[in-house]
Amino acid sequence: MTQQDNRRIVLASRPVGAPTQDNFRLKSVAAPTIKDGEMLLRSVYLSLDPYMRGRMSDAKSYADPVAIDEVMVGATVCQVEESNHADYQVGEWVLAYTGWQDLGVSNGEGLIKLGKEPTHPSYALGIMGMPGFTAYMGLLDIGQPKEGDTLVVAAATGAVGATVGQIGKLKGCRVIGAAGGQEKCQYAKEVLGFDECIDHKADDFAEQLAKACDNGIDVYFENVGGKVFDAVMPLLNTGARIPVCGLISQYNATSLPEGPDRMSSLMGTLLVKRIKMQGFIIFDDYAHRYNEFAVQMTEWLSQGKMHYREHLVEGLDEAPQAFMGLLEGQNFGKLVIKTNEAK
Repeated sequence: MTQQDNRRIVLASRPVGAPTQDNFRLKSVAAPTIKDGEMLLRSVYLSLDPYMRGRMSDAKSYADPVAIDEVMVGATVCQVEESNHADYQVGEWVLAYTGWQDLGVSNGEGLIKLGKEPTHPSYALGIMGMPGFTAYMGLLDIGQPKEGDTLVVAAATGAVGATVGQIGKLKGCRVIGAAGGQEKCQYAKEVLGFDECIDHKADDFAEQLAKACDNGIDVYFENVGGKVFDAVMPLLNTGARIPVCGLISQYNATSLPEGPDRMSSLMGTLLVKRIKMQGFIIFDDYAHRYNEFAVQMTEWLSQGKMHYREHLVEGLDEAPQAFMGLLEGQNFGKLVIKTNEAK
């Protein structure tokens, strides 16, 4: 039998600036019923990711916003609770997109099977999922690192940044990370194998970065923006490549930063140094190459060439607070909510 109620966290109001608890509401509704060809999915893990901040806003973007009183979106790892679908059995694990709730209904479209007894089911939300795929395609296809290149990546211990840095090392790059705090920087160097990692909270961050990048920067993987990019820009070499997958430093901004307008300076740098700067949305641009990524990443993981750290928070009701912390950099590794116990 299924649980009687479906807990769901809905968008109560649109945030102005940083989200607060008031923007979310926890509701209990009756468990959904399934028709022929459908199945009931029960979430065990929910992924929290920075892009969700954009979905809370009704500003024009690459995806429609979450409607008020609708469940917050998000990737989930679920078990099949009930099935009227010939291809899925009760107890099977799947990667789905059921959002911030216990139960969801699916007809099988868009699901990825994870098997009966996956070793690390939650990895499908991180290293084997959207963040790992983002790191892989962004760095290799847009960044095109060559042996001996200097690669800089911010949010160096986050789900994407940690993977970017490790792939960079496998490709023979000198890898410089930026992260918030000494503990994260130490982890990037000692565990992930970064050559250097600089605390972006340091007053002399720009000077430290320049010292570490004495041969300039060939690839900058942009996932943060703000003061990290300010420090990177003067260090870019001719022909540098900048894949842009995120700008977490400005997701809560309500206005442009103070100070002079540096757009013309950026444009001048792009021209004079022949820099390629390209944004991408992973599943819109690269969905057809997921299999290539999955085969390679599975191999690297099995060979012990990839380290992956999860920041696991227990309980669906903790999701809003954990998400607010994510936007402030309080997580250490890939943020995942454990919503329910596995069966």
